[in-house]
Amino acid sequence: MNTRTLGRTGLDCTEIGLGTWALAAQIYGDVSASDAHRTVRAAVEAGINVFDTAPLYGDTKRNGIAETVLGEALGADRDRVLIFSKFGRYSTDGAAPNFHAARARESVEGSLMRLGRDHLDLVFFHSPFGAHDIHDDVWAELDRLRAEGKVRYVGHSISMFQDTEGMARQWAEERRIDAIQVVYSLMNREAASLIADLAGQGVGIVARECLANGFLSGAITADTVFPEGTLNARYPREEVAERAAYADALKGLLVRGDVTTLPQAAFRWVLDNPHVTLALSGAKTEAELMDAVNATHAAPTPPTSTPRPTGSIRATSRQREGANHYTPSPCRCEERGTAKRRGNPGRRSPDHSNGSVPLQPDCHVGPAGLLAMTSEGAAWLP
Repeated sequence: MNTRTLGRTGLDCTEIGLGTWALAAQIYGDVSASDAHRTVRAAVEAGINVFDTAPLYGDTKRNGIAETVLGEALGADRDRVLIFSKFGRYSTDGAAPNFHAARARESVEGSLMRLGRDHLDLVFFHSPFGAHDIHDDVWAELDRLRAEGKVRYVGHSISMFQDTEGMARQWAEERRIDAIQVVYSLMNREAASLIADLAGQGVGIVARECLANGFLSGAITADTVFPEGTLNARYPREEVAERAAYADALKGLLVRGDVTTLPQAAFRWVLDNPHVTLALSGAKTEAELMDAVNATHAAPTPPTSTPRPTGSIRATSRQREGANHYTPSPCRCEERGTAKRRGNPGRRSPDHSNGSVPLQPDCHVGPAGLLAMTSEGAAWLP
């Protein structure tokens, strides 16, 4: 597979990595142990060398089920690949934020035990909601973990983009982080300026949710009904239809020649951004994974504009409730023009405070992530 360098880390990463969220959390439906094992082995055989996981990818009784599955499936290959994990949230405590020294060490050492490894190539802060979540002692502990060889590099997995973009920028400027992981797809391009700016500072860029939680998979139609408890069940019928129609429009424009499916087109579009190091596939099966792999061999997306989404996205599941209530509002893209948005740590953007979000090419199109109950309410945590 083609490889790219992950910013100043110097890590040589394949353009596609395998994300393991779906292999444990059942957020997109059940995945059997045998299917999970086959998907990991298919990734190894395809030449993929990056695997992304987290302690949060478990259930109410066990943290890090995905890490255990990954370690077992990799077997002897576990030391021949790059493994990225995260810290700060556990599935067994409702994903409450714990970004402090003791949790950092406990989390990293637990991940290593489940993976059967002696180090993590990269550990991400797992979706802090703002600077108020971060304890000062965590930085010194991360330095100690690096000095001990248990962690090579530190990154920031970004959630609540409007509130945490500024924090990511600050950490990058202070050289506290070496990489970011961020939502980036044809349906969600709000991170484009952050990606370009941080890549220019030597920060590695890992793109996730490149298929927009499955809406760019080609498998969702206006009539699709999502099982209760799965991620996309939060969308009302009209929004499902709207997203499916937009996906069909993209398919008609971008599926051509050596790009034979919409997922291939979606991954190819992400990889066409020269600032992106790699795109994570959340494949549940070998067939899904190969769509991502095949995108790396396809010709770049033709220099034509993608169809402009229309209509609006109505949030049916709050990204925050209670004290941290957050609902997207009408986007003011036309008013902002191409001006870059630079938030401050913990700042809520005035452009997204309530109401609905028109589907603009560079805008957020709705909450995404794992529904977690915290002391501050409910949150979707990718």
